[in-house]
Amino acid sequence: MPAQVLADLQAQVKANTDVEDSATLLINGIAARIQAAVDAAIANGATAAELAPVTDEIASLKKSSDALSAAVVANTPAA
Repeated sequence: MPAQVLADLQAQVKANTDVEDSATLLINGIAARIQAAVDAAIANGATAAELAPVTDEIASLKKSSDALSAAVVANTPAA
């Protein structure tokens, strides 16, 4: 295999991994911001039952993030 082909492949894998890592950070950041809003709402008198649909979405975001992170780890070659 020509060296340039391998170098191009390595560069693309790195670029994909960087994008996937950024997506994971974004998803986690969104979940954290929503959780902070839920916590503030509860502090101001909302009930956990009233906010259950929102907390369910937080759990869904975290699950997506965990799956994405696991895929990145499983498919990233060791340095």
